[in-house]
Amino acid sequence: MRRFVVVLLVLLIGAQVTANDMDAKIDNILKQLTLDEKIAMTHAQSKFSSPGVPRLGIPEIWMSDGPHGVRAEIAWDSWSHAGWTSDSITAFPALTALAATFNPELASQYGTALGEEARYRKKDILLGPGVNIYRTPLNGRNFEYMGEDPFLAATMVVPYIKGIQQNGVSACLKHYALNNQEQWRGHINVEVSDRALHEIYLPAYKAAVTEAGVWSVMGAYNQFRGQHTTHHKSLINDILKGEWGFDGVLVSDWGSAHDTRESALYGLDIEMGTGTDGLTTSNENAYDYYFLAKPFREMIQKGELDEALLDDKVRRILRLMFRTNMSSDRPLGRMNNPAHLEVARKIAGEGIVLLKNRKSFFPVNPDKKMTIAVIGENAVKSLTAGGGSSELKARDEVSPLRGIQERFASAEIIHSLGYVSGPPQYGSVIPSTQDADSLINAAVKVAMKADLVLYFGGLNKNWNQDCEGDDRNSMALPFGQDQLINKLARANKNLGVILVSGNAVEMPWLPEVKGVIQAWYLGSEAGHAIAGVISGDVNPSGKLPFSFPVKLSDNAAHSFGELSYPGDGKTQYYKEDILVGYRWHDTQKIKPLFAFGYGMSYTSFKLSSIKTDKKSYGTGELINISCKVTNTGKAAGSEVIQIYVGKLNSKVKRAAKELKAFQKVHLSKGEKASTKLAIDVNDLAFYDETTSNWNLEKGDYLIYVGTASNKISKKVKIRIN
Repeated sequence: MRRFVVVLLVLLIGAQVTANDMDAKIDNILKQLTLDEKIAMTHAQSKFSSPGVPRLGIPEIWMSDGPHGVRAEIAWDSWSHAGWTSDSITAFPALTALAATFNPELASQYGTALGEEARYRKKDILLGPGVNIYRTPLNGRNFEYMGEDPFLAATMVVPYIKGIQQNGVSACLKHYALNNQEQWRGHINVEVSDRALHEIYLPAYKAAVTEAGVWSVMGAYNQFRGQHTTHHKSLINDILKGEWGFDGVLVSDWGSAHDTRESALYGLDIEMGTGTDGLTTSNENAYDYYFLAKPFREMIQKGELDEALLDDKVRRILRLMFRTNMSSDRPLGRMNNPAHLEVARKIAGEGIVLLKNRKSFFPVNPDKKMTIAVIGENAVKSLTAGGGSSELKARDEVSPLRGIQERFASAEIIHSLGYVSGPPQYGSVIPSTQDADSLINAAVKVAMKADLVLYFGGLNKNWNQDCEGDDRNSMALPFGQDQLINKLARANKNLGVILVSGNAVEMPWLPEVKGVIQAWYLGSEAGHAIAGVISGDVNPSGKLPFSFPVKLSDNAAHSFGELSYPGDGKTQYYKEDILVGYRWHDTQKIKPLFAFGYGMSYTSFKLSSIKTDKKSYGTGELINISCKVTNTGKAAGSEVIQIYVGKLNSKVKRAAKELKAFQKVHLSKGEKASTKLAIDVNDLAFYDETTSNWNLEKGDYLIYVGTASNKISKKVKIRIN
């Protein structure tokens, strides 16, 4: 009830607030607040809310996990579900799938639809998106992020955030920063060069702040150079709030605050989840003993900390409120609906990546009378549940089997599990009680009866898979799937594999199968989207947002041994430095299994007439690159033009090439299009550690124009004067 009694007061406070007078109104409110009221606003009062000030009509702030949908309601003081019947939502594809679309317009539609559902659920902060860089294929949380390339992540996150926030809901960018593994995430100390920090790990955060104007940011669990990142002088005070001018709220990850003085001094504004279930053994509220609660107040009263530190935090919180729950023109939002499902399905369809297609195995004719064996647990397993905080309570989740059955109505569809993983359980693995050999034998018998086999495997949201809290144990497929796929291939040569995962996996069986599709976690419309691609209703156009190494040691982070990943239990060293992902593969000439930016189509494309507008450029100029794209195949489809840049004879270590521009182009059969892309010369600078600033090297550069990092159509030399 108390969430609604202050509505009239909120409207009065928020009426006619503009950017010009917001600060004045905030200053006026600050003068009326007591010390205790201000302290209360800087820490949690429940698992997902922080208190307001009822006597002044200042509302509570309500948060919800994201970033793929609004999480089911959680109990006030525990991680149990609250048991609501009105909190079912649209489950949107995981952010890896969004990144694979290489389509910023879809990112905008994603954010808008998600923001509408968050607003309808009366949320003020949606805890997402995540833009931590894909450094290792073992990271259990990679599926929540946008891949290995900082330019791709930055380009896709900006419209996503704008879409959410136009609904009067704050996106909460996470996890700032260097939270690139789940193992030992609560304490591991990351040592990385300033150059790699600024060139690889911070650009997406910077774009979210300076271009999208994100209203809140979440601190990470890990340490950086011996200081926890949630209250970090350099990362927060100097860079985030200093250099970038972030004027929003820094929220702790749940339990990531560790010290009152550092939290006060180094930028933490709202402390959440510090190891309490509300009431403890006494009658006092345990939330009052958070680092930014009574201990903070006592240090101010003793003169050990300046009250101005508290005022800055409250000022930021009030600014967030004027943008969200104290805004007079805030939209009402919309519950999950067919329009949101259509957005989810479109993103899923465009994000699916066709990796192999020998003898045009895909698409499969949906009108042909035949027997199709659908084998694999991931054809029927719910993949919106589990995974940690990104778990979702989908109103409806269309399984791949259901999608195939609905689209291939003329075929006889037979299903066999082949393997079983057991139910998802956070913090532990619950093994299946079914006999693995019996499952394999049954699947082989089914495969032998079929005209073709569609195998749905990969990973899932169980512990030590794609799940928050810990990492994978290896890059191999779990639950005996490699053995199963090999046996299926011997039983039926017409075998296509559909992998559902948020991470790269080893594929020792790749030569034995005719087709491979990377399908990601696709949410509510997963089955329809996958069936759309398999049937040819949708021409695949997704591109890999991270490299698939042949084996784990081919990955840069793992090539340097345990001190690089996962560390020695206390500290880890990013020894690969700036050579993350395809930068490592290209520069070290280590051939990947599938390259960054790679993805096949049911049609074919040709790039021609590739050129720059001139041969030399000065500081601040735009390098304009033009090319013609022709659909040379037999179907309409989309291609992603990718432009990489490399410095010749650099005075510092550089990657062979780096993504600097991309554009998705849709063409009908036989259609031609002329495209133009531009790169700011200043974006070719490297971060110079000798001056702690960006340095644009003069000299010759190569422009690489192609459709994948390893599929370059033409190189053009330019000069920077």
